[in-house]
Amino acid sequence: MRPGLARALGLAELRLRMGGTGGAARLAYLPVVQANALRARLLALSQGAHEETPEPTDRELVRVPSGRVVASLALSGPAVVLVLYVAALGAATAAGQHGLFGPTLPLLLGDAIVIWRRFNRSFRATVAEAPEGLRVRSGLVETTAETIPRGRVQAVQLVEPLLWRPFGWCRLEVDVAGRVRDRSDAERGKRRLRTLLPVGTRAEAAPLLALLVPGAPQPERRPPQRARWKSPLLYRRLSFAFDERYAVTTAGRVARTASWVPLTKVQSLRRLEGPAQRRLRLATVYVDTAGKNFGAAFRDLDGGESRVLLDRLTELARAARRT
Repeated sequence: MRPGLARALGLAELRLRMGGTGGAARLAYLPVVQANALRARLLALSQGAHEETPEPTDRELVRVPSGRVVASLALSGPAVVLVLYVAALGAATAAGQHGLFGPTLPLLLGDAIVIWRRFNRSFRATVAEAPEGLRVRSGLVETTAETIPRGRVQAVQLVEPLLWRPFGWCRLEVDVAGRVRDRSDAERGKRRLRTLLPVGTRAEAAPLLALLVPGAPQPERRPPQRARWKSPLLYRRLSFAFDERYAVTTAGRVARTASWVPLTKVQSLRRLEGPAQRRLRLATVYVDTAGKNFGAAFRDLDGGESRVLLDRLTELARAARRT
């Protein structure tokens, strides 16, 4: 990681994250050459190679165009809210109500900061394949270069926001073990979810999914028709599938969301029935991972089918961990 001032001074910060810890080891700040050399040595040791082994070259999979990043931010929730704030403030000013500028200024600044941080994190984002996992690089003022080992991925999530769907864009996020809260993180509590592909097409997300969840089944099974009475807007988005390796679910009222959870990463399984579900003989089975940032939810299943599914997923998760 290289914040703006560190880049100007030719320095870099090296962070080492370990699964199950409450923090990250930080080496700040080192000259860039030394930081890159130390990073290569640590990566070699983590793979069981000699520490002097040179860092292998990676194969670039996706590069996000800067124009697409700007367009996606213009169609994001914070940008829409910012436009509405400015329009309302302009209308109030035209009507002679100048006292609204002061109270709304913090809201405008906060929204603008959120948009800027997203732009800075997504600028020139590239994802490459390396022997030790996936390498992600991005940043304009503050640049980051991160290596994500495949075995540390707890879950994968593909999100298609409403305003992006006409362009066929999506966002790919991963939950990485050991990606803990840090005081310097911009959005505390949200940074555990690593945005792997900030804005891309389905075709660009496909090779990343093939590396993260190879051979995962397609979610083709649906809840019973009576689930429409409980979730009329959500029902047509609900589907699920599972096999010996993965649990896959889809959902979303406004944004379409697909979630993949490797059964080796399952921490708990829950079956819940709400009041409306009990009347309709429905239930939801939740598949939780470490940290519970997100997981898979088999929503509004038939009550009897949900009990069978819970037992079956329990057996498959145990078998997956043994394997």
